[in-house]
Amino acid sequence: MLRSGFLPSPLPGDPMPLFAQWFADAGMRKIQPNPDTMIVATSTADGRPSARVVLCKKLIASPGYVVFFTNYDSRKGGELAANPRAAAVLHWDALGRQVRLEGRVLRSPEAESEEYFATRALDSRIGAWASLQSQPLDSRKTLLKRVAVEAARHGTNVPKPPHWGGYRLWPETLELWIEGSFRVHDRARWTRTLEPAGASDFRTGDWLATRLYP
Repeated sequence: MLRSGFLPSPLPGDPMPLFAQWFADAGMRKIQPNPDTMIVATSTADGRPSARVVLCKKLIASPGYVVFFTNYDSRKGGELAANPRAAAVLHWDALGRQVRLEGRVLRSPEAESEEYFATRALDSRIGAWASLQSQPLDSRKTLLKRVAVEAARHGTNVPKPPHWGGYRLWPETLELWIEGSFRVHDRARWTRTLEPAGASDFRTGDWLATRLYP
């Protein structure tokens, strides 16, 4: 196990730069598989939870949010439409580090979704049109047929589907955790308030920090 030291003392007033450092470190060390893997949990309006793995494709330290992309018509998309809150976890076991996020979710601006979609592999762009994500499927043959149809329809010029795009998760609560020997870990939590400031943004309050027993 590669030890990561401990959290600073006193704790930083804003945890997002340290989160961003950890995120970049996980990608550069080349010892952590899939360093952008992030578990995102959503729930229905009546509180029934579900979780899945997505990719954290962007981390904006200031004003402080992360971005993931998906099909808006998927199960998570439907749940976020009904209850626009989510929790997320990034765990880098090779580094002994973990980040937990809980907060509010807004759709990314269309330009942000368009920009990222254009960077995806051709087959992935075609797949975004072909897959009716989370809907019942009678056979894999049907899916492959849809892929072939969309490939023929678009060729190499594949625009972003209207039902596909990004979400910004704005944390109201953020926890940083470092693995310690004999389960004497290092853990701290930051909280802040969010006020709506447009279709994709919030005005953010100051972070309040506290250490936690692990």
